[in-house]
Amino acid sequence: MPSVLGLLLAWLGGCGCAGRLGPPWPGSRGAPPQGWERPLLRSRRSWVWNQFFVIEEYAGPEPVLIGRLHSDVDRGEGRVKYVLTGEGAGTVFVIDERTGNVHVTKTLDREEKAQYTLLAQAVDRASNRPLEPPSEFIIKVQDINDNPPVFPDGPYHATVPEMSNVGTSVIQVTAHDADDPSYGNSAKLVYMVLEGLPFFSVDPQSDSYQFSVLETLPPGSPVGRLRAHDPDEGDNARLSYRLLDGDGPFAISTDPLGRDGILTISQPLDFERRQAYALRVEAANTRVDPLYIRQGPFKDVATVHVAVEDAAEPPAFARPSYQLGVPENSPPGTVVGKITASDLDTPSSTIRYSILPHSDPGRYFSISPQDGTLRTALPLDRETLAWHNLTVVATELDSPAQAAPVPVVVHALDVNDNVPELAPGTEPFICHGTVPGQLIQTIWALDRDEAGAGSRVTIHSPPGLGPSDLTVRDNEDGSAALLLRTPRLSPPGGPPLLVPLELVDGGHPPLTGTPTLTLSVCQCRPDGALRSCQPPLATGAAPGLSTAALLAILGCGASLLALAGLLARGRPKGGARMTPAEEGEVRENIISYDDEGGGEADTQAFDMAALQRPPPPGLPSGPPRLATCLAARLGRADADPRAPPYDSLQVYGYEGGGTPCGSLSPLGSSWGDSEGEGGDPGEWGPLFRTLAELYGGQEGPA
Repeated sequence: MPSVLGLLLAWLGGCGCAGRLGPPWPGSRGAPPQGWERPLLRSRRSWVWNQFFVIEEYAGPEPVLIGRLHSDVDRGEGRVKYVLTGEGAGTVFVIDERTGNVHVTKTLDREEKAQYTLLAQAVDRASNRPLEPPSEFIIKVQDINDNPPVFPDGPYHATVPEMSNVGTSVIQVTAHDADDPSYGNSAKLVYMVLEGLPFFSVDPQSDSYQFSVLETLPPGSPVGRLRAHDPDEGDNARLSYRLLDGDGPFAISTDPLGRDGILTISQPLDFERRQAYALRVEAANTRVDPLYIRQGPFKDVATVHVAVEDAAEPPAFARPSYQLGVPENSPPGTVVGKITASDLDTPSSTIRYSILPHSDPGRYFSISPQDGTLRTALPLDRETLAWHNLTVVATELDSPAQAAPVPVVVHALDVNDNVPELAPGTEPFICHGTVPGQLIQTIWALDRDEAGAGSRVTIHSPPGLGPSDLTVRDNEDGSAALLLRTPRLSPPGGPPLLVPLELVDGGHPPLTGTPTLTLSVCQCRPDGALRSCQPPLATGAAPGLSTAALLAILGCGASLLALAGLLARGRPKGGARMTPAEEGEVRENIISYDDEGGGEADTQAFDMAALQRPPPPGLPSGPPRLATCLAARLGRADADPRAPPYDSLQVYGYEGGGTPCGSLSPLGSSWGDSEGEGGDPGEWGPLFRTLAELYGGQEGPA
């Protein structure tokens, strides 16, 4: 029976219980022991007491009986005395020492003190000897609904953009109730809108999810898990979750088991922009038995409150990037622009600015550390470097670790500071034989400034300074045409024509270039292509002597020089005289005579035998043949590895393929005839242009 009573009391309030303490001490009728002794481990409990609750704010007759203490050693003989000690004993709570009844003597307030801890003891009335060890118990103050809900943060102020969609979250309000949330429904809250219908509504429930998330977490980070309760099992308990407000920075998905909803971040958060979000999450069964479909809706909605927590952030710039401009050649110290940043966590925090050194290796710029004003440190030259890519860093003075960079692009703006000039690569010349009015050449001007600063360039020749037989005509597109006015031209290779020019740009003020164009008089091909700007090589030759004849003469001279070298090499060293049979060479004899002689028929003036010699061994007898001697000497020289590489006369029948000119050997060819083996030298290509100019062209007009 005591065990059943204990379970009943526990169900009633959790404080009442029934049990038994240890049996009376041995010799209870004698003197009490000097100290407590440990009872047997399996001793009987002898205390019995009822539930101990007291309702707060009770206004009935006093004192109020709240329970009774009783021990099994009490036989009703009146020798047991009950003693109560602890919180409020003797003032708030009193006990009848004979019966063990406990009374409360005053009104209690649960919000002031929710429970009291007391100590009960049974002693012998005559000797005050403890009949049992003391036992601790708790008296709880039972809550009543005596506290109204309050909004601790009210009144609230909120704004909402006009034309917002239905269901847009406006504000989150939270009320608190001081009553006991674990007992009854006194602390359960239900929200409603009293004024503002039908434009606004409120979620009536308050038992919602509360999460917090750091603002620096990246998208995809989890916020929390939600679980809806479904008493079914297996697939019948599988759920799916979705957000009813789908335009916020959050997303929700269902775990693979179909039990929990996983709330994650879908967009970056910013504490300074918004600190809290109220979301509505719907949980629904994925499988519904058609027999019970009318018992639905098989889904429920919960409110999820997400608080955004502030985090230490680096400074934020007013713009994600800066593009500034400053005129080139500006003096040092010219203001380019201003870079601004602020500390979002502490707007009053001091910011310091600097330029990363590697982004400005030329040290063209400086920045004010205090206010971020960017200035030039050196003059800029747009034609050398038009764009400067800088990186400016903002650092919190109180927290140097909090720093942020921003790209800054500075454009060196063009000014009209470049004099126009002739375009490079121009090789002006005039063909001998050009007729008056014919276009000589087109020349182009170059202005290194941008088109916005210099626009187009006009070209003309100052009147009275240039040659009278030439005309410079501006084409109004940055170019000019050179035209021949008279047929009087100097011969090719003569003094060039000097043409002074004036090149004027369209800047403000305009700049003028004064180059001088040098025109060489040249020989040209029939199609106008340049052939030669040198005077003809055959100017002093006899009439009718062609270039081929000149080449033949040069070839004969080279052959004679080679022959003289060979003869000199074969001459013996020292004074010993060599016999004709030893070397087989033609000897030279010096013959002196003082008469004039009679020509080839005169054989009396000197001995002709001195010019003759017997043939060397191996050669046929008879008059010496020069070609045979030369061939023998060349063969011996070629076979001697110690002989130096003397020039020799060699004949090539074929020079090789792969060139448009064929064989270049002068032997067996006719340079004066265009139908010869080599063809027209002007057609050999650019590699033989110089050779064609020297020897390949026809004689120009006298």
